[in-house]
Amino acid sequence: FAATLAVSAIVIACPHALGLAIPTVTTITSTLGAKNGILIKDMKGLEIARKINYVVFDKTGTLTKGEFGVEKIVVSDPKNSEKNLLEFASAVEVHSEHSIAQGIVIEAKKQGLQIPKVSDFKSFPGKGASGKVNGKKIIAGNKTLMDELGFKNSDLNLENTGTAVYVGIDGKIIGGIVLQDQIREESKRTIKRLHEMGIKTAILTGDTNDVAQKVGEELNIDTVFAQVLPKDKVNKVKELQDKGNIVAMVGDGVNDAPSLTQAHVGIAIGAGTDVAVESAEIVLMKNDPMDVVKAISLSRKTNSKMVQNLAWATGYNVFAIPMASGILYPSFGILLRPEWAALLMSASSIIVVLNALLLRRTKL
Repeated sequence: FAATLAVSAIVIACPHALGLAIPTVTTITSTLGAKNGILIKDMKGLEIARKINYVVFDKTGTLTKGEFGVEKIVVSDPKNSEKNLLEFASAVEVHSEHSIAQGIVIEAKKQGLQIPKVSDFKSFPGKGASGKVNGKKIIAGNKTLMDELGFKNSDLNLENTGTAVYVGIDGKIIGGIVLQDQIREESKRTIKRLHEMGIKTAILTGDTNDVAQKVGEELNIDTVFAQVLPKDKVNKVKELQDKGNIVAMVGDGVNDAPSLTQAHVGIAIGAGTDVAVESAEIVLMKNDPMDVVKAISLSRKTNSKMVQNLAWATGYNVFAIPMASGILYPSFGILLRPEWAALLMSASSIIVVLNALLLRRTKL
């Protein structure tokens, strides 16, 4: 009798269900995420994602298409033409990987212009670039850069019409190029869905306040950080964290890497740079901001399954071990034999696995 009770208790106490409660869920979560274009690099990041209450988006290439098209060219110096201005700007910008620079280069090629060769190229991160073309010092950049370098005619204001790139030659602004970037349709749905989930949103951009506020109003963004230099993005994330927020950062560029690392959860758009992808815990393989919502939803559903499995595995042991120890025998004459204990132990493990498998049917 004593031996029967001892064997039954040992068999039924095997912690198989507890051992399977978490690993089965994480394995299925990784598979489900991959099927939905969500690569989970760090499961700890996914676990934190369920607590996120603030999502910060890099604007260009994340909420917008990142494909800048030239809307207009404004010439303020009668000695130059739109063609000259575009040639000078494209000569400098052809060496930059920024989407604004590429928009200017694409426009120059579209017009069939021969892009001049440039020497002494220098980049001003988040502001513009410079170089020498035919012995002339060319600057192509935003108003901040022009003011810092002391260019004349810096009172030319194109900021209200779009993203402006001013072009200066030998200390004088000769005009500017206005570009527009289109907001993704998915971005509006993403922000709306995040708000429904009780999550606040913010955007980070190097654009002027007018341009940034326009985008913020159109998307109903809670917080707009405008005229932010690449090196200062990480400080804006810290600013939100210092207020007690659990922050996720969503970006796609080299400039986003430090802020992706700083955030509680870094989410990289898969079409972005390798540096951004390496810095993130979660990578969205499709260039779709709605996948941010899916990733957070997956995190919440994963946690729910883990809690269910742990509750079952723990509850099973609370009731099964006393039964195997013979607690029902004195009053009811019920004795749990070893073979039945083994069956119950196996059933407990199967239930945990089946519950985890239900996660596969989840629609994100």
